[in-house]
Amino acid sequence: MKLLVCVVHNRDRNRLTDEMVKAGYKFTIIGSSGGFLREGNTTILVGVEDEKLEELKSLIQENCEQREQLVNVTPFDAGPGGGLLPSPVRVPVGGAVAFVLNVDEFARF
Repeated sequence: MKLLVCVVHNRDRNRLTDEMVKAGYKFTIIGSSGGFLREGNTTILVGVEDEKLEELKSLIQENCEQREQLVNVTPFDAGPGGGLLPSPVRVPVGGAVAFVLNVDEFARF
């Protein structure tokens, strides 16, 4: 058995969790936030049998798409009277990051 820890963008959460429920997966959702853009993410914990792991990873890949977003970035050395305007930069957002961990024991009460 494996524990899959998956971090997805909030925009992808509903689509992914709906498909996971349809496929019969049981999971726990934890709210989290991202680093660079500090946007909302969702961390999903899923216990999965070894033979179903690839199916679950495919489901995640199909429902979590990476896209670009324009972000205004102010240069680090912008002084108080410099008159520098932030310039928009395209950054990738969305998609999913999944960690797969071995589970030594599993019990449901």
